[in-house]
Amino acid sequence: MSQTTVNTPPVDEKPVSRDWHWHPELPMKLMHPLTLSPAVFWRWLRYSWLSVSTRLLWVIFALAAWHYLAPSLEQMKAFEAGWIAQVYAKNFLTLCIVAGGLQLFLHSTKKQGKQLKFERKDLARNNRVFLFSDQVKDNMFWSLVSGVTIWTAYESIWFWAYANGYVAGLTYGENPIWFLALFVVLPLWASVHFYYIHRLIHWPPLYRAAHALHHRNINIGPWTGISMHPVEHLLYFSNIAIHFVIASHPLHVLFHMFAQGLGPAVSHCGFASLVIKGKAVLPMGDFFHQLHHRYFECNYGTYEMPVDLWTGNYSDGTRGSVEKVRVRKRQIFGEI
Repeated sequence: MSQTTVNTPPVDEKPVSRDWHWHPELPMKLMHPLTLSPAVFWRWLRYSWLSVSTRLLWVIFALAAWHYLAPSLEQMKAFEAGWIAQVYAKNFLTLCIVAGGLQLFLHSTKKQGKQLKFERKDLARNNRVFLFSDQVKDNMFWSLVSGVTIWTAYESIWFWAYANGYVAGLTYGENPIWFLALFVVLPLWASVHFYYIHRLIHWPPLYRAAHALHHRNINIGPWTGISMHPVEHLLYFSNIAIHFVIASHPLHVLFHMFAQGLGPAVSHCGFASLVIKGKAVLPMGDFFHQLHHRYFECNYGTYEMPVDLWTGNYSDGTRGSVEKVRVRKRQIFGEI
């Protein structure tokens, strides 16, 4: 649930297949840090952290939230509605800005047209599968009512524990190398956690009870990102538990939760990159995960950790790879 797996081509390139409006070069290649090749590791590090990326944006969001929007530690020593509502408002508004802004720019006003758009179709309307018969309104409801509430609950519990000294803190002055490295490590932890949680909720009973709600979105948009059943939200955001185990600073937790709460709006936006004045300026949509929404039983994790490759669940987007996914899907669900 991160960024696109490959660099995008010139934005005036025409659609390249009958299956997609646009897709990256296939077979898709994973780019992850667990490699014996220093060149590949450096390429991943440069792509993820040393260039314009949403990762840097979440760091900026975390800095702004900690210094200007967070309640004081003294307030957070007791569970009180006032400061928890303040945390909720911060999460609610930032999600509206990111998901709402992408929805407005890419899908409502179509300022980018179909440049680097994966799917040909628009998001669904007048479809009774969704609440209010509207995909975007349905996704907004589940994201804001359930998603932001559970995100806020986890975050508030950690801040209460931190304010009371129940979890170990970390400062830049104490260990500057680990302080900075933790920003790099957290998305990798989240990737592994996401894979195993995602595999769990694809277990047919849990899938039917909870995850099917998210998978109604085959054609995905920004509000799809955390449009989930409350059970799935509880599992998805539970990776914040790592901060109860390892020493962390509030900046790490805010970065982590912004990446979890806002990152999916970007990776589900349906476009490979944000295009401004004919130039792709920011990698966004994740074709690796787009394949999962189209074909279901593949690519459960993210491109950054090769767990799907190790477990035989990886699809590189080619027709042969997709056929293997269809065979697996028939075996699991009995579909033809």
